[in-house]
Amino acid sequence: MKKENGITIALAGNPNSGKTTLFNSLTGSTAYVGNWPGVTVEKREGVYKNKRIGEAKIIDLPGIYSLSPYSPEEIISRNYILQSHPDVVIDVIDATNLERNLYMTTQILEMDVPVVLALNMSDALDGSGQSIDAKALGRKLGVPVILVSALRERNLDNLMAEAFIASRKPRKGVSLWDQGPLKPIIEKAEAIYKGSLKENALFHAIKALEGDEIELKENNRECQEAQTLYEDKEGFEATSADERYKYIVSQLAPCRHGHSGNEAHKLTKSDKIDKVLTSKIWGIPILLAILFLIFHLTFAGDLFYLGAMGVDFGDGYSGLIHFTVDGEQFYPFAGLFYTADGINGIGEFFHSLFGDDGSGIFGCITQGIHVGLIGAGAPAWVDGLLCEGVCAGVFAVLGFVPQIMILFLFFAILEDSGYMARIAFMLDRIFRRFGVSGRAFIPMIMGFGCGIPAMINTRTLSSDKERTKTIRVIPFFACGAKATFLAVVADAVAEAAGMDGGLFTFSMYLLGIVVAIAAVIVMNKTSQREKVPPFVMELPSYHTPKPRALAIHVWDKGKHFIKKASTIILASTIVIWFLANFNWGWQMVDETGTSILNDLGRLIQPLFTPMGFGVQAGQDGWTLAVASIQGIVAKENVTSTVETLAAIIGADSFQAIVEACGISTGGVVAFAVFNLMTIPCFASVATAKAELPNRKSYVWTILFWLGLSYVLGCVAYITIDYVWTLGITLPLLGLGILALYLYDRKKSRQEAKAAA
Repeated sequence: MKKENGITIALAGNPNSGKTTLFNSLTGSTAYVGNWPGVTVEKREGVYKNKRIGEAKIIDLPGIYSLSPYSPEEIISRNYILQSHPDVVIDVIDATNLERNLYMTTQILEMDVPVVLALNMSDALDGSGQSIDAKALGRKLGVPVILVSALRERNLDNLMAEAFIASRKPRKGVSLWDQGPLKPIIEKAEAIYKGSLKENALFHAIKALEGDEIELKENNRECQEAQTLYEDKEGFEATSADERYKYIVSQLAPCRHGHSGNEAHKLTKSDKIDKVLTSKIWGIPILLAILFLIFHLTFAGDLFYLGAMGVDFGDGYSGLIHFTVDGEQFYPFAGLFYTADGINGIGEFFHSLFGDDGSGIFGCITQGIHVGLIGAGAPAWVDGLLCEGVCAGVFAVLGFVPQIMILFLFFAILEDSGYMARIAFMLDRIFRRFGVSGRAFIPMIMGFGCGIPAMINTRTLSSDKERTKTIRVIPFFACGAKATFLAVVADAVAEAAGMDGGLFTFSMYLLGIVVAIAAVIVMNKTSQREKVPPFVMELPSYHTPKPRALAIHVWDKGKHFIKKASTIILASTIVIWFLANFNWGWQMVDETGTSILNDLGRLIQPLFTPMGFGVQAGQDGWTLAVASIQGIVAKENVTSTVETLAAIIGADSFQAIVEACGISTGGVVAFAVFNLMTIPCFASVATAKAELPNRKSYVWTILFWLGLSYVLGCVAYITIDYVWTLGITLPLLGLGILALYLYDRKKSRQEAKAAA
């Protein structure tokens, strides 16, 4: 049905067919582009505009292999086409894998909807020395077939022109494979649905004969009547699948030319690369090396450890720009290119360039506001609110945006090149025995970007227990927001223990992965016992990421980070500043010793004593307690709160707070571990509540996050500061492992007995 402002087009296709890349190329939208199945859990919308062709709303449906109701993505795609009645469906086909992709095409063609086939990756097809006769294929399918390259944006306007033409012509569904003994049965079943005036009668009839559960639920009477025609439902489904593939191989595959039997056994470029990158021996070491290099380039202050190897950088780069504020010399760009410790990594350079309220571009802005307010005779509280509150808090977070964007860029390159799918493949080989399938590990890896879409992506998993296990460990994969306070803590650890900031950050990310694996093992053998579901993944061919797609991906992630800084973090910063500068009588105080926040902070401060930043941190230690609680609202708040409170108590950074409070190295590391592992931001908590199967599971998940992070923080503190305690903790750990083993054996025997 036509819309007044254009037509509606649904994009359908297999995972890794380039469907979402095509969506981005057509709409310029900021939809996420990935290289593994399940990344597009819900449909995405965009608008295509062309003065010559017209305007269309485009719906990007999930990447699926068939229209059978075996996963949430398949149900979403199927229901949208059947119930929302798009004007035309563009079926995106990977031209280099014609036979596999055309299986779902035979199902879509059974619906009463106009269809256009987009043979994508035509550039890769040409590169392999093959070709497809699009006109011949179109004649056999009965729909237009267009060769395109979404990556190169080749022939896209021709594709859209054909889609607009097809949308004007109503189309009835046809079956391409029902010429055998099943044809009379399908025709009788179709007649039953037509008698009930059902749309898409052929599609519903075939699904009824296949014993489709959704069909039985939605059209019970017609479905049961149709099933009397062929009672062996499983047999019909298997036969129909076999007949579809036979038709594809015998009738459609010959439209491809240039493929010989010898070429079928020839190693492709991707196969050759995989012999190294996914090697059983070298795969994991290479993965760890790649991740370390990413974190080193993003967070290191001593690039390639030149300073540690003895290169003398003097006092570091002093900065050419300086000016005087309140009688003090201000060098906003000191240490921009290098410091006394070494050359800045890429991320650290941009962090120094933008800085925060005390350095860089943001520092200049803060000082300008400060000087302007003094010149205008503004009250002290206004100057304090804007400079020590808003600017100190918000700029402390925004100063890390360049580093976060660079981190997102590196991960986007891994995803769009096809390597991220290999990571899931390699980890599946290792962790399957521990209760984690590769499919479950995909949303875990997504947690490095943001926990919210990662938790939503667990809808692709096959059981409630698998979803619960995965959601519970996603926060342990440090998201971009956590990178801000890890970078801040890294400076303090580097000062206290002489450890490189990039190495510390990498270690924290690695710790999160290890804890996630251990947690899944424990859950899989206790409260979430189940057999690991099978995992099938297609590894896409390696390709060079498209700069435009990378830019869209990075901006899409970065803008959400910036949006948080301009809303919830700004509000939190103002609240923190107010509580830190007013007493219970709502009067502004000169000393923080009588503020509301000071009293509240001192009240909860003892709770953090076992982690090394409680009562032993002295009179200003409450600042870290408050920052940790604020992190539950949004992880970026840890950084902004620390910077805001640092200014209030007369310190200029987190490192200065650590020195003033006399917090040990163990306490600093425990602060990082607790905030890394504890309850994630409110938005992630709300998402977890929506995705977990019931309220009981949700409550236990909250307690799991809080309890585990507290215990790990305590262990980190006592292990680093009191090494002798390993004589106690290691035996306790051994006893715990033994108890888990014995419990698992007992439950396994009980389960085997029950099954018998």
